[in-house]
Amino acid sequence: MLETPHVIVGAAIAVRSGNPYLAIPLSFLSHFVLDEVPHWNPHLTTKEGGVKKVDPNSLKLITLDSTIALISGSVIAFSALPDFNRVLLILICCFLSVLPDVMEAPYIFLNYKKEWIRKWLFFQKNHQFNTNIVWGLTTQVLTIIAAVWWMVQ
Repeated sequence: MLETPHVIVGAAIAVRSGNPYLAIPLSFLSHFVLDEVPHWNPHLTTKEGGVKKVDPNSLKLITLDSTIALISGSVIAFSALPDFNRVLLILICCFLSVLPDVMEAPYIFLNYKKEWIRKWLFFQKNHQFNTNIVWGLTTQVLTIIAAVWWMVQ
């Protein structure tokens, strides 16, 4: 799943619960629940001449999505001012909601190929429900709409 739905759901959990002991673990766990929803992801790497390389078009899309996620999470968090504790809780929950994907970055971008990260990638890959782009983006937009609706109730 793209990062923006994860962040919006993490923020919604923090906003609705307000309880760090509940919101923090639920935001992290929500990542795995959302990855089981049918969704579409860009393929980050391509194989050229037998060598895996980061696909430049996918990188642009991921950069755009990550920027939207960062801005969205920040806007939601800072709307809780002047309650700094609530701002901090929302930011932490936003981060934890994408942490499982962030953990893949060293492997992909820094060529960090340690065994623990290979196992993590294997786990992540086997806990995805990938589908075509139309259906996959539709479910992500609906996830965002549902999370925003729940947040503002």
